[in-house]
Amino acid sequence: MSVEQQYLADVDAILAHRHDNGADLWATEDKRLLKGSPFSTFDSVLYLLELGMEPDEPILKEAANLIFSTWQEDGRFRIYPKGGIYPCQTAIAANVLCHMGYVNDERIQKTLRYFLDTPYHDGGWRCNKFSFGRGEETEHSNPQPTLNALDAFRFSQYLNREPALDRAVEFLLQHWVTRKPIGPCHYGIGTLFMQVEYPFRNYNLFEYVYVLSFYEYARKDSRFLEAFETLASKTVDGQIVVERVVPKLAKLSFCRKGQPSALATKRYGEILENLGKKGI
Repeated sequence: MSVEQQYLADVDAILAHRHDNGADLWATEDKRLLKGSPFSTFDSVLYLLELGMEPDEPILKEAANLIFSTWQEDGRFRIYPKGGIYPCQTAIAANVLCHMGYVNDERIQKTLRYFLDTPYHDGGWRCNKFSFGRGEETEHSNPQPTLNALDAFRFSQYLNREPALDRAVEFLLQHWVTRKPIGPCHYGIGTLFMQVEYPFRNYNLFEYVYVLSFYEYARKDSRFLEAFETLASKTVDGQIVVERVVPKLAKLSFCRKGQPSALATKRYGEILENLGKKGI
């Protein structure tokens, strides 16, 4: 797939931000790859892939090399030069590289093994960082990093074959029921979660249903089916209408708030295909 004519201006707009953070490829000079959201290195690579840019395009190959340069021998990624290395950071790095087609790279395979070896007791993944203090709610995994990890794993040989991933899916399905802010970063299921956000950046209904739809454990579960029906009820003539987008992306044509998005609808079509439902 290549970028369609109608999205070339979006690609140009994203590329125009590639030096915003002081270095090339949306990064800082000291390789802070999450800096500058919504135009961080990770964000921008995912946007370009979503718009149809091939992973073997020179700029994406350079970005992959940059991300891999932060890989550690234990499988984690150090995307900040100082401080701790947290599972949430490794999950997003691995997820981006899996989207780029590197799932079989021996470094990514080691990263996936790192995740399989380090789940929290509730099945998800949890960062040992307490920005909001400690409480009963922080004795849970972080939903968004867990969803990011599962997004990476769906590209792998472990999909629907690894019990540890079923436990991670169960953790997220339980959150659909409790809905309370949980984990050290207080991820909840409330008004903002229920708004259809696109492109995928935050913990929200659309990304939640999309990622979980790849997992057999979820597809046969009533909690997931309820989440899917909630998403389906928001479609208009079978199309996904963007309800929320970060303001700095508002001018991009592929994700305009209040309008149907062909690329978001394509993702919805993948959900239907995963569920064995008639396509759109």
